[in-house]
Amino acid sequence: GMRMWDLGGQEKFRESWEKYCRGTDCIIFVVDSVDIGSMQSAREELHSLLNWPSLEGIPLLVLGNKNDLDGALTEEEMIEEMNLRTIQKRKIACFSISAKDMVNMDITIKWLSSLQEKSGHKEGK
Repeated sequence: GMRMWDLGGQEKFRESWEKYCRGTDCIIFVVDSVDIGSMQSAREELHSLLNWPSLEGIPLLVLGNKNDLDGALTEEEMIEEMNLRTIQKRKIACFSISAKDMVNMDITIKWLSSLQEKSGHKEGK
């Protein structure tokens, strides 16, 4: 099974992000892929978070949500906007999803499951 923390993106919650991300198997960073105006802020917050020594090497999954709406960024555009190619020394994936329509949730879960298998956290039958 997977245990997840759902941490709010509002500014008042951001200082607690690092505390919750420590010792986890994966950091999932969800971005509104239609809200182009918030991309710079999201990119800065993500890279600031990843600079914490305590989060070194923890895999990162970036999800661009709301791909059911016009103007949503593609995966390639998300990779560029979030500057993901500069991130090193950690496993990383980026998917374009629609949580509302369940688009690409299957590949997201599959990727997360593969992390559990590799870390030896796969549950016995």
